[in-house]
Amino acid sequence: MIPDIGERKMKRNRIIAMLLGTALLVCGCQQTPKATDEEKKIEAEKNTTKTEEKEYQGKLDLISPAAYNNTNGLKLKKGDYISIIGKANGTQYWDEVKKGVTQAAEDLNASLGYTGKDKIKVTYNAPDKADNVDDQVNLLDEELDRYPVAVGISIVDLQACQVQFDLATDSEIPVVTFDSGSDYQGVAADVSTDNVAAGTEAAQRLAEEMGDSGEAVLFIQDSKSQAALQREKAVTDELTANHPNISVVNVYHMDKLSNMQKTVSDEINAGTYRPKDSELPDGQLTGEDIVAADSITEDQVVDYILAKHPNITGCFAANGDSVKLAADGLERNKMEKKVKVIGFDANDDEIQDLKDGTVDGLIVQNPFGMGYATVVAAARASLDMGNEAVVNTGYTWVTKENLKTDKVQKILYTK
Repeated sequence: MIPDIGERKMKRNRIIAMLLGTALLVCGCQQTPKATDEEKKIEAEKNTTKTEEKEYQGKLDLISPAAYNNTNGLKLKKGDYISIIGKANGTQYWDEVKKGVTQAAEDLNASLGYTGKDKIKVTYNAPDKADNVDDQVNLLDEELDRYPVAVGISIVDLQACQVQFDLATDSEIPVVTFDSGSDYQGVAADVSTDNVAAGTEAAQRLAEEMGDSGEAVLFIQDSKSQAALQREKAVTDELTANHPNISVVNVYHMDKLSNMQKTVSDEINAGTYRPKDSELPDGQLTGEDIVAADSITEDQVVDYILAKHPNITGCFAANGDSVKLAADGLERNKMEKKVKVIGFDANDDEIQDLKDGTVDGLIVQNPFGMGYATVVAAARASLDMGNEAVVNTGYTWVTKENLKTDKVQKILYTK
């Protein structure tokens, strides 16, 4: 039976409708709504934030307690001012501290939604001359006159700043110490490396490298800061208690240079010591040949120490400056192959010495985390939220063998 014309038309219309529906469905699947410029901007900011978090999150993860590795819940008022005072400017270590301070300030303002004039102000300042006690005390005086809601300071001299801390207490300005603390009872928190644990591990590593016997020398950055004193004591205590066949034959404090200059010049003038490649006559010097103490360089002091202790097989250096001083001295005196060196920190020179084998291992601190956690601790103190007495910013043991691992790369601050 042949369908009539009406049925054929209806069938044709159904087919056309099905085809049109399929075409519309395909077009709809292929089209993606275009993102607006604002949506693109938001997405870009999200991606940037994720990238930035990856860059420094590993450093924050070392901080304990974890409450100090973020700015959550810190409800500071608009325009509040926090002052952070370090020991130096322009070195890799202290630049890294400053980066941590800056990041914490950015995170604080972002979490509170403060912009423009409403932003919380966080500054980092340091003495013009690194580790200068008088300059740091004057700087603290100036900052207290600005009435910040809190101050964070890394103290050059353990005994300094007591008067200023009293003034801060009277003015109800809480003080947080970091990197190198104080015995002052009113300090709200100390944010630092566990120098006792780190120094103890450094001694253990040194003993292992030395085969648990021999003579060692120590190079310490100063004789006044809490950090330096803690590291020195931890190393000597560990060696004395658990490695009796290792003897520490000399400890050089870099801030005692003038004392050593006199020692060296006295021996030169008495004829009991001659620097390498010296053209001075033998015996006791007189007249114009007499060597003035202030003409003795620090390199010559190191050469003197190494000459007096030619049998050393180990060396501990307590920070980046002292590592460089020791490593350069050992190379200059052709002793780098027989003397094992364990140090602190991770500037470019130290990492290169580690790669070259002049340095055998480094206790790498977390200066970024230190700066960050100090701002958090200062904010908490200003808000009367309470603080842990000690905030541990962690450290990492680094050798030539583990230098390229992800764990180590995340905490390095070399260029």
